[in-house]
Amino acid sequence: MGKVVMYSSVSVDGFIADEHDQPGPLFDWLSSGDVPLDESGGLKVSRTSYDYTRAYWDQIGVTIAGRHVFDMTEGWDGKPPGGIDHVVVVTHRPAPEGWDPGAPFHFVDGVEAAMAKAQELAGDRTVEVAAGDVGGQALAAGLIDEVRMDVVPVVFGSGKRYFGSVDAQHLLEDPDVLIQGNRVLHLRYRVRLSERGRGSA
Repeated sequence: MGKVVMYSSVSVDGFIADEHDQPGPLFDWLSSGDVPLDESGGLKVSRTSYDYTRAYWDQIGVTIAGRHVFDMTEGWDGKPPGGIDHVVVVTHRPAPEGWDPGAPFHFVDGVEAAMAKAQELAGDRTVEVAAGDVGGQALAAGLIDEVRMDVVPVVFGSGKRYFGSVDAQHLLEDPDVLIQGNRVLHLRYRVRLSERGRGSA
């Protein structure tokens, strides 16, 4: 079974979108370099960001996201982002009317059921959980192994929090990765063993 990673770009004050649900400059680092990050050529980053991000993206088998993100992106037109094989959508609602049942999207009620489905699909590859409300629920349930943040030098003041509605203390290990790119600081924290699985105990 692969590891479970909570991930997003984030402002210095801990937001993944502003109060209008807009990312603002959070993704500017994805066009701040000269090394293409994927085959589209639309994303270009610094060499240090490429080496870190590309290696991570290549490990991901499944992404778990909330219905809000799915709706905002219009389901990525039925094609999982970043070349990922599957997306598991945490939702109480069925797939949209007219949705292609053959698209590699799975609509699951509840974060723990979504995690079980994602791990089944991912095998030994990484399960990525989008930061925000769903990521926060997974962390609170003790389902996250690692927290990755691409910290962007902007202060939002308010907006959508990286950890969603988490209101309890959770301990992480010291960062074991700290990489400076152009307009971004890549950080990786492992979740302390005592925190994993405690939410379902």
